[in-house]
Amino acid sequence: MRFNDGFWLLKSGIKPSFGLQVVQSLEDGDGFNLQVSTKPIRHRGDTLAGPVLSIRVHSPTEGVVGVRIEHFKHVDPTPNIALFPDDPPVPAVSLSKTETSWTVATGGLSADVTQNPYTITFKSPTRTLTAAGYKHQAIYDVPHKWTLRSASNSSCLATDVSSNPRPGVPPETVRYIHSELNLSPGELIYGLGEQFGPFVKNGQSVSIWNQDGGTSSEQAYKCVPFYITNRGYGVFVNHPGEVEFEVGSEKVSRVGASVAGESLEYFVIYGPSPLEILERYTRMTGRPALLPSWTFGLWLSTSFLTSYDEKTVSGFLQGMQTRNCPVRVFHLDCFWMKQYEWCSFTFDPDNFPDPKAYLSDIKQRYGVKICVWINPYISQLSPIFQEAVRGGYLIKRKDGTPWQWDLWQPGLGVVDITNPEARKWYEAKLDALVDLGVDTFKTDFGERIPHSDVVFHDGSDPMRVHNAYSVIYNEMVFHLLERRFGKGEAVVFARSAAAGGQRFPVHWGGDCESTFEAMAETLRGGLSLTSSGFAFASHDIGGFEGHPPPEIYHRWVAYGLFSSHSRLHGSMSYRVPWQYGEAAATYMARFLDAKHRLMPYLYQLSLDGHAKGHPMQRAMFVEFVDDRTTHHLDRQYMLGPNLLVAPVFVPEGEESEYYLPAGRWTSFFHPSRVLTGPVWVKEVVPIDEIPVWVRQGSVLCLGPSQVGRPDYEYAKDVEVQVYELDEGEVVRTEVPAGRGAAIAGVVEAVLQNGEVKVRVLQGEIGLRSATYFAGGEQKLVPI
Repeated sequence: MRFNDGFWLLKSGIKPSFGLQVVQSLEDGDGFNLQVSTKPIRHRGDTLAGPVLSIRVHSPTEGVVGVRIEHFKHVDPTPNIALFPDDPPVPAVSLSKTETSWTVATGGLSADVTQNPYTITFKSPTRTLTAAGYKHQAIYDVPHKWTLRSASNSSCLATDVSSNPRPGVPPETVRYIHSELNLSPGELIYGLGEQFGPFVKNGQSVSIWNQDGGTSSEQAYKCVPFYITNRGYGVFVNHPGEVEFEVGSEKVSRVGASVAGESLEYFVIYGPSPLEILERYTRMTGRPALLPSWTFGLWLSTSFLTSYDEKTVSGFLQGMQTRNCPVRVFHLDCFWMKQYEWCSFTFDPDNFPDPKAYLSDIKQRYGVKICVWINPYISQLSPIFQEAVRGGYLIKRKDGTPWQWDLWQPGLGVVDITNPEARKWYEAKLDALVDLGVDTFKTDFGERIPHSDVVFHDGSDPMRVHNAYSVIYNEMVFHLLERRFGKGEAVVFARSAAAGGQRFPVHWGGDCESTFEAMAETLRGGLSLTSSGFAFASHDIGGFEGHPPPEIYHRWVAYGLFSSHSRLHGSMSYRVPWQYGEAAATYMARFLDAKHRLMPYLYQLSLDGHAKGHPMQRAMFVEFVDDRTTHHLDRQYMLGPNLLVAPVFVPEGEESEYYLPAGRWTSFFHPSRVLTGPVWVKEVVPIDEIPVWVRQGSVLCLGPSQVGRPDYEYAKDVEVQVYELDEGEVVRTEVPAGRGAAIAGVVEAVLQNGEVKVRVLQGEIGLRSATYFAGGEQKLVPI
């Protein structure tokens, strides 16, 4: 929200009340409760009128300081973002005060509060991180006309006559609570969920309001009120509804956060490294779940609007198997159900007359898991619509009738997941599909959740439900799968999310075009998402809209198979490789085999994501925050700490450009090629290649070639690859068992007197070979 006309003036009619002076304080548990006046207090008479802000500065866990600003205090609205849902807080706070100041210190972070003027300065052991200075916190009474451009007010859910046929009379003014933090020179902002625009958010206005807008607009499917900086801290605004961020935009040296209402809470999260910040943030909002290893294999979809039946599906799977591109998960998109009936949760009998027998057959014949498309919308033409109406399972308008509109499906209604009985009803439909042989669900949609003129079963505030719906929806489906298959065996393929949604993976990037530009949008969105607490990110290989030219398909396949999760999916055309020439299948087979071989490394990264919230695909600055060149890079990424991946976004024959930070880097596919960074690389990349570089000091444990699947015993027939050690350097790496969080053992590599030694330090690991790569040469190491 922008309140100003320039820097000095406010927009016409806006009335601010700035927090100016601390007038009372009370030490309470892990912090201080402060009363802050909004006018100077010179004598008792000044206390008789005007708002007083109740502000709590406290530390809920190590390295985190929270600031809660309240005006009118009342019963807390619902829903709220769950805090510490998986790991408990780590209390570690010390409090101190003088007559005119208060300090909350925890885990290397301190918040120093001054009385007059009222300010809060956040410091690390070495410098000031940021500050809420004079007049940085306020309540604003805003004429309604200035709020019309907010995402919630300008959304089709508010303006479409079917969605909101009887809009109420808007209030004359809307109250906002607003807080600002300083931006230092050179400070950059990242995250705020899956944002497809510029990766560095400075200069942008970002609204935390989920919308179904594709990858080519400012709208986003997964909005998260958390950002991370290159200055050693992150900020999490603890509000499930619409949060409006002005990131060096309204005021170019500040980040402003606003919510309509009477309270705002944010947490400053300190960490010596970006990974430590993410670890502390995900302790607060939840860790990504442990995923089964089969999810990291190749997912193949029927595509959306294509024609398919049992014969088509079997032909796809046989063709992929014949071409050494084994599919691990087969996905049936919307038309597994009859048209106009989404969702009915019933297989179309014309195309799938005996779905249980058919699913059993292809699972046995091709070794696949089965995924089917679902969403939380029920068409009026669905045979279960009246059942939902009679049961009261749909979101209602204020007059008691179901909320309906015609966008997507005729007269669709939305399941009210705040209703326990509606959740039971919905879960029963999914249980029946699991009984037929379905292993997982693509939980599509969940962004266009009505907020105008509606009521929810449990009385929740519709403005707060709008974003939170995506988390509750995916949690419901995820927990159903856990109930059916066990912990560590559940996965969804979700499009929408909000803060805390990282607990229920996997998420993919939504509807993108089949262009190089959209491929870059997808990567920017994925890197923003994994800078916001999500460990995994996927996308539609080849693009969703349109039919990709072969060169774009080739480049996207390579990028997709060096992503955490890899799915071939389109809209009106198939994504099986032979549609793009038989050479495409050859290229795909090579990259798929590489991903299968890398599974001991990749699965260990997923365990780190589950335990610590570390992302698998991470922006370059996350690993190299001391190298300022990395801070703007958004067309390459690190896959874990050891592999640098640089997808190609240019036509065949044109030079691609990417950056290698300091150190010696060995080409994963061509280990005779070694480059020393920091260096920019310009090269024409052959159509069947993708630059993948191994970082100096890496020890990679690889599975056997042509293993044909991602889920196997990672501790058998292990090939150890050691890269560019320094004299005396010792590197240890864990080898996961491949099921659950079990670790099979630890491999150690050491360079002593010019000789490399590799051994199993702990556990039982069957080493097949060990190779040392240095200076473009390789040699076998005795084991």
